[in-house]
Amino acid sequence: MKMIDIGEKERTSRVAVARADLRCSRATLKLLNEGRLEKGDALAAARLAGVMAAKRTPDILPLCHPVALAGADVEVACDEAAGFVRIEARVHALDRTGVEMEALTAVMAASLTVYDMCKRHDKGMEITSVRLIHKSGGRSGDWNREGESQPSAAAPLTTTSRGTRKIQK
Repeated sequence: MKMIDIGEKERTSRVAVARADLRCSRATLKLLNEGRLEKGDALAAARLAGVMAAKRTPDILPLCHPVALAGADVEVACDEAAGFVRIEARVHALDRTGVEMEALTAVMAASLTVYDMCKRHDKGMEITSVRLIHKSGGRSGDWNREGESQPSAAAPLTTTSRGTRKIQK
């Protein structure tokens, strides 16, 4: 095993966007949307956990390069009708390597935070569809997952204070 040498690579703008879905009961989604969980505001906690995880990715993944992040944004939105929480992370850096792992780590930490804060009410929750949906920068250029709505590369991933919004399929 070895860490890849990126010393000769040029610093460029790198962006990665990842998504995850957490399936849960509609009753749990209602509690989330109304902010009525005993542990507090799970949507806010998940956003914070995702950003913190993106910053600490090299501490978790042994061969991942430390990257000076220029920004990280995590969006958490509930879709009561469909029965899931959608988590999306956008990570940006000006560096020699991509930030795909940081975005994926962010959505996992955010998903696990929601799970932890809701597990008393819903033992059957399931984290599904963890995936990279966009990356840009570097030698390989841009990549977009087919069949996924793409966020604007420049737009921050913001949502209402409670996280309720129409989720793009």
